[in-house]
Amino acid sequence: MDTPAIALNAVNKKFPNVHAVKDLTLSVDKGEIYALIGPNGAGKTTTVKMITGLISPSSGTVEVLGKNVEKDPVHAKKHLGYIPDDPFVYDYLTGREFLELTGTLYEVPRGEIKSRIKKLLALYNMESVIDGLFADYSRGNKQKTVIIANLLHEPQVLVIDEPIIGLDVQSQKITQKLFRQFAKDGGSIFLCTHTLAVAQELAHRIAILNDGQLVEEGTLTELREKAHEKLASLEELYLLSTGEKP
Repeated sequence: MDTPAIALNAVNKKFPNVHAVKDLTLSVDKGEIYALIGPNGAGKTTTVKMITGLISPSSGTVEVLGKNVEKDPVHAKKHLGYIPDDPFVYDYLTGREFLELTGTLYEVPRGEIKSRIKKLLALYNMESVIDGLFADYSRGNKQKTVIIANLLHEPQVLVIDEPIIGLDVQSQKITQKLFRQFAKDGGSIFLCTHTLAVAQELAHRIAILNDGQLVEEGTLTELREKAHEKLASLEELYLLSTGEKP
């Protein structure tokens, strides 16, 4: 059996006044898009930060491609791309300078950096803006540049927090197509979102987190079968699982 791209085993995260994640166990297969959804404060962002190595679990283990993220963070970060919901960028770098810096930090060969940047810019038709300063970018153009930056080193795993915030409709479609192709080529995506339509459209499996606990997990068909609601939308299943009311 293949090693999962991401594996969380009995993970807990406690802060001084909050038990944010409670005994969370899940795995993401290679070539899979896995969506984590849940209400505000459910523990989604905390989970993302543990997967990316930004914080450590209080107990349990987090593995990326079979390696413990806490014990071998360099391995995880080398093979992982992280697209946050509010990415930090250097306002007084141009987009191209930022991309070249990112490629260099990931030790992508110089000639490869330029060719990969050119190819990825073409997807979003960003050639006309990429040499402008980040300070002058719209939120959407910042987001697209950060997406490109996280694909430069050809990661095997993408961790994405709210992937389409700030993107126009055309850019949303391009981004969704890009993520589907990434998974089709064998990459794995851990997707954290409040946009249930995106989760329903993109994800192979969906997990619902509530109060730090995994309350449901499965394909959309499996979630419908568990709820005995064969025609239910993901929004309806989400409301049933979390006890929220429309």
